[in-house]
Amino acid sequence: MNPETLKASSQEAAKVMQLLSHPDRLLILCLLSEQECSVGEIEQQLDIHQPMLSQHLNRLRQQELVSTRRQGKYIYYRLCDGNTKTIMELLYQLYCPTN
Repeated sequence: MNPETLKASSQEAAKVMQLLSHPDRLLILCLLSEQECSVGEIEQQLDIHQPMLSQHLNRLRQQELVSTRRQGKYIYYRLCDGNTKTIMELLYQLYCPTN
């Protein structure tokens, strides 16, 4: 890999790792890697309250790790980045053993 491509790739990876470094954002991504959820469902399941939840979801959406869809008055979030899905699966295998 040439140095310019390597530099660009490392910058992109660093952005994702910075987002994953916050425990609440990591929890949100763990949940969304399993299922699509509304804001209310995320808040209830993870006990992360407004406005902090909105800030985290906004950062994840800005970096295009999650996407949204509106159904009536509810907004649903889902993981939309394949690389992040792979990272979440690896983290789950390493830190959330099933035994």
